[in-house]
Amino acid sequence: MDISKAPNPRKLELCRTYFRTGFAFLPFIWAINVCWFFEEAFRKPAYPEQSQIKRYVIYSALGTLLWLIALIGWIIIFQTNRAAWGATADYISFIIPMGSA
Repeated sequence: MDISKAPNPRKLELCRTYFRTGFAFLPFIWAINVCWFFEEAFRKPAYPEQSQIKRYVIYSALGTLLWLIALIGWIIIFQTNRAAWGATADYISFIIPMGSA
């Protein structure tokens, strides 16, 4: 998406929309927000809406990082304890591996 042609108030509105959408448990949207608006927030000459865009980009990056840490933590815990959890792990598994550990 080319946001360089959009007026600055529209950029702020779009950045805010993506930030709020990320709260619907969609951290991928926050990652997209960071990628699309990083240049606008930190490398372009200053304009009135830039400080708000910068804030949304920073919060989106922190949200993405927090979700990534939580996801990696859950994957590590589940993979290391799956066999010990027995039937409970089978109920929350999408794919049940064949054989024994």
